[in-house]
Amino acid sequence: MIKIDKLSKFYGKKQVLNSIDLEFGKGKIYGIVGENGAGKTTLFRCISGLENYKGTISSEYTKLKDHLGLLLTEPFLFPKITGEEYIQLLTNARQKKLVNIEDRNIFDLPLKKYASTYSTGMKKKLALTAILLQENNVFILDEPFNGVDIQSNLVITEIIKRLKKLEKTVIISSHIFSTLAETCDEIYLMKNGEIIRKVTQIDFDNLENEMKEFTIRNQIDKLDLK
Repeated sequence: MIKIDKLSKFYGKKQVLNSIDLEFGKGKIYGIVGENGAGKTTLFRCISGLENYKGTISSEYTKLKDHLGLLLTEPFLFPKITGEEYIQLLTNARQKKLVNIEDRNIFDLPLKKYASTYSTGMKKKLALTAILLQENNVFILDEPFNGVDIQSNLVITEIIKRLKKLEKTVIISSHIFSTLAETCDEIYLMKNGEIIRKVTQIDFDNLENEMKEFTIRNQIDKLDLK
């Protein structure tokens, strides 16, 4: 389990996260939704140990970051490293032996080519493959479906479901609500650096309708289309 108590984050005088309390258990999938700038990525970076923060993040692991795979919206890739070398680098970091890489290349990536030449979707699939082969216990996936083709999105959805069966903890942000509704056990609505609502599966449809009403219809009404 991961427990977050009174988590706050400031960039200078600007407060980005405001006293967040959350718990994430094994074998469950959690969705985090909210408008751009709500604080989702900053929350993920704090959990992953990439940011300093106020409050506490505790887990059963001595060092959570050593058991956590983070998929960023735009994964960082060194300019002169092949796809295969990138995967090797990340698996070495977890002391995992990499075998039969071609057989495990489920997204059919050109692993012998420089990863910097990959498209946005290919980079994301490469980074996802790498953290999966690390055999992590916790996965944080920041917009895993954006920029990825439909077939690969179906594969990613099934991967997430498999991780649940393997008793992993999975935390996802996505603007594609249908993918969250299909995979998540709970969804948290985030606004202005705060968790303002927790929704379980029975109320997913209501949450989606509310989000459409407030974030889509109201914005379109401002255009006063005629």
